[in-house]
Amino acid sequence: MTRPSQPYSPLSRLDRFWLCEAVRLREEHGGPLEDGEANRRARQAGGTLAQRIERRALWLAERDGLRTALLHWQQGARLALAVLLLLAVVTGAGLAVAALDVGERPVNVFWALGSLLGLHLLTLLGWLAGLLLLGNAGGALGRLWLWLSEKLSRDARAAQLAPALLVLLERRRLSRWGLGLLVHGLWLLALLSALGTLLLLLATRRYDFVWETTLLSGETFIALTDRLGALPALLGFPLPDPDVVRASGDAAVAAEAARQAWSGWLIGALTVYGIAPRLLLTVLCLWRWRRGVATLSLDPELPGYSLLRDRLQPGSERLGIHDPAPADDAGHLSLRDGSEAVLPAGGAVLVAIELDDSRPWPPALPETVADAGILDSREQRRQVLEALGRSPPARLLIACDPRRSPDRGTLALIAELARSAADARVWLLPPPAGETVDQERLEAWQAALQPLQLLSAGAVPLGWLADGDAAVMEETP
Repeated sequence: MTRPSQPYSPLSRLDRFWLCEAVRLREEHGGPLEDGEANRRARQAGGTLAQRIERRALWLAERDGLRTALLHWQQGARLALAVLLLLAVVTGAGLAVAALDVGERPVNVFWALGSLLGLHLLTLLGWLAGLLLLGNAGGALGRLWLWLSEKLSRDARAAQLAPALLVLLERRRLSRWGLGLLVHGLWLLALLSALGTLLLLLATRRYDFVWETTLLSGETFIALTDRLGALPALLGFPLPDPDVVRASGDAAVAAEAARQAWSGWLIGALTVYGIAPRLLLTVLCLWRWRRGVATLSLDPELPGYSLLRDRLQPGSERLGIHDPAPADDAGHLSLRDGSEAVLPAGGAVLVAIELDDSRPWPPALPETVADAGILDSREQRRQVLEALGRSPPARLLIACDPRRSPDRGTLALIAELARSAADARVWLLPPPAGETVDQERLEAWQAALQPLQLLSAGAVPLGWLADGDAAVMEETP
């Protein structure tokens, strides 16, 4: 039987609130969902209003396929991240090659430094400006990742998830840290790739270094080299002395010490002004992200949630233990006539759906079987479903008249009843004496019940209901 269940790994805290937000936005834009069973299960589970809203939303999300869509979206997100990681590695290597690959000419150290750090510094300043001025620190990389995640999820229902995630995170101002973690992490990988490529090129090829200027004096470059290299020098990176810097302005210095000094200066500048800031910001964003996710909660006062209060937490709720219903004339428990009895735990229940007066009902039942009567009205259905929810039976027999057509409402009720029991079977009743069942309609019933994965009660339905040991045989009315 197909029913909402928990076939997946447990949801994380973020995933639970993410699905709740997706359901809320879906109802806000498309109108209320059919939620009778979800509300009933949430009420029966008890807890605060926020807990009930969460249980309702998660049940609806699983029923309507949103949880499966979330898995698809996350798979698409991981694939998109893999694409961006590969792009970052290739970009970093390209920056290093562009900085040193100048043909037979000496390498202009300041052009090389600009090639390695220029784009990084521009995007870093843009991120800081977005964080301080606009409160948005996702940047183009963050938007690209979200777009790719949606495209690669290949699930139409996943289109609702990205907006829900952004709304949820923005409510706690977490989007800046989550997307910031992505942006800085990608740039950190790109700069590490650039560093690795730079080291590989410097270790396998010989480069000469110069600096060139038309407007500025040599002393300006000496001072600039000294200031840029001061902080890396504290970490042990070499700093070219003024004589080497001055000589490199006229022509490449052929001395090995000069080449090593300029190489170390480039590596130190890349490490200190490129890798270190991105590493620190990645750690900062990760810390703020984890701290923020740990404080996520559901606000019952949000639009859409406040309307659920009366349905999920009525003003008066029954407290304590309900007395069992008295035995009826046949000697078995009864849930008919609006009884609010709680069924014995693990019991057996017989219920019928829309039977006419031409059929005597109920049949003779063992004392261990409760009769839930004939469900004709919405109120009867609600009462019986509430009773079954309070004490789910071990076996539930659902009697249907195969002379009626299996309409969508009846099938939905059968599925909801079946989800309330550990084991449920459908009893397609034999026709009254002198009548026959149209074979085509009987086949329609069997075809309609097949997607629900419900078994026939067999040739001895009441025997199965009483003890569960009767042989199951397909019944032909």
